[in-house]
Amino acid sequence: MTFDTLGLPAELLRAVAAQGYTRPTPIQVQAIPAVLAGRDLLAGAQTGTGKTAAFTLPVLHLLAEEGGRSGHPRALVLTPTRELAAQVGASVRTYGRHLPLRCIEIFGGVGIGPQIAGLRRGVDILVATPGRLLDLAGQGSVDLSGIRILVLDEADRMLDMGFIHDIRRVLRLLPAKRQNLMFSATYSTEIERLARGLLNDPLRIEVARRNTAAQTVEQRVHPVAHSHKRALLSHLIRSGGWDQVLVFTRTKHGANRLSQQLEQDGITAAAIHGNKSQNARTRALADFKRGAVRALVATDIAARGLDIDGLPHVVNFELPNVPEDYVHRIGRTGRAGAEGIAISLVGPEERSHLAGIERLLGRHIPSETIPGFHAHDAAPEPAQPGGDAPRRGGRGQGQRREHPRSRADGRDSAEGRARGEAAGHHRGRNRKPGGNDDRRRGARPSGTR
Repeated sequence: MTFDTLGLPAELLRAVAAQGYTRPTPIQVQAIPAVLAGRDLLAGAQTGTGKTAAFTLPVLHLLAEEGGRSGHPRALVLTPTRELAAQVGASVRTYGRHLPLRCIEIFGGVGIGPQIAGLRRGVDILVATPGRLLDLAGQGSVDLSGIRILVLDEADRMLDMGFIHDIRRVLRLLPAKRQNLMFSATYSTEIERLARGLLNDPLRIEVARRNTAAQTVEQRVHPVAHSHKRALLSHLIRSGGWDQVLVFTRTKHGANRLSQQLEQDGITAAAIHGNKSQNARTRALADFKRGAVRALVATDIAARGLDIDGLPHVVNFELPNVPEDYVHRIGRTGRAGAEGIAISLVGPEERSHLAGIERLLGRHIPSETIPGFHAHDAAPEPAQPGGDAPRRGGRGQGQRREHPRSRADGRDSAEGRARGEAAGHHRGRNRKPGGNDDRRRGARPSGTR
């Protein structure tokens, strides 16, 4: 099947072809005709499957068919993070370059004035995070009464980040008669409950088994004491000749420290998390994509929705508390059918987290101990030629030992409060985290083929 068999107009087909795409992905094959037919949609698709184009292309077509611009937004895309909002907006402009439609993104972490000015100039498609959208609605700067298509992108992450109340407040500002499209990488009882209250006789699409990792991602575990993790990570990057690796930590403090330590090891690195300004986050991501930074160290919130073409390696420096977040993390590689490698550095205190992840995946993740790096705190073996093995005590020069649950992990910060809320929400089910300006209360956490 090709894109021209999906009922898209010539203007969109030209834009798709210009991006080098000739055949739609499975979710695009199923979703595009359904959206064009006016159906509500509940789509389950793991990251990297082309879901952004699956709703962007038909929404552009439907709005273009309507013609004249009212000045008020007619389609609203809600996203959990600033980065995802920016990427969806970029996709709308890329695919809609030959159509007379206007898109604007609004999110926290940047000045509100230019966003208000953009809304006043008129807009057809509005891409927004819930917190900033409600701020603008409260000021009377945005009119949502003309919305006829609503897209909830990464709905599972919205719920994990505590956005459910904000979503309900947004829904009360929208007209009752509208088309609703809901996309989620994973399913839960909460997702099903939200879908029942939001969607009208939806078509259900699921292009991957629930809560599964991409089959093109090779997964491995390296048992290692926490005090040796940094040295092992540096060893893997250098000995493997890795030019690009996305590294996940649990906390903002940990991301800052690890990126500094990698720099001390001679590996260019940058940190990206909720406490970074939007400009700093954008710059770090751009440097990583163009190869100026070898290792990008990120928290879950900052990395959610990142679309990095051909990313070869993802490393879990620390396992996430919530098993589903593992699927999201490693989904940054192996996107759109490409191959990737996901490695987890697992200390003894993380064995229960690993067991929960394996239960979710329904499989055992192969484990390999790297010579010279012990699974328990102990004196490491002597350094090998080349300097990649850990130094005495497992810490490189200039590296101080960091307790894995350091109080500086953001518990009293915005990201820590959001993490606590999400953990409390799932407590009792063995089932996380925020940025600094995309939540409505307390703290606001901060696609496409």
